[in-house]
Amino acid sequence: MTTITFDTLKYVKTLKAAGFDEQQAEALAEAQAEVNEKSLSSLVTEAKLEKELVPIRTDLVLLKWMMGIQLAGVMALILKSFFPH
Repeated sequence: MTTITFDTLKYVKTLKAAGFDEQQAEALAEAQAEVNEKSLSSLVTEAKLEKELVPIRTDLVLLKWMMGIQLAGVMALILKSFFPH
């Protein structure tokens, strides 16, 4: 799994340079790190779900083709009954 690194120390220093005090900067850095972690875990969950949906999508494509072939066969029989040879 890919890891995304969030440099909290650099983030705190940037916030302090912008006028935040130490406590505010640390609180924001912690909150941002938590948001990043949750976002990454949701992306992993979405990727797992996407991987699990691939066989279902494959089955649906097959079913669409089968229904199309059946519909064509039924239409051929109907047309043959109305227009005998």
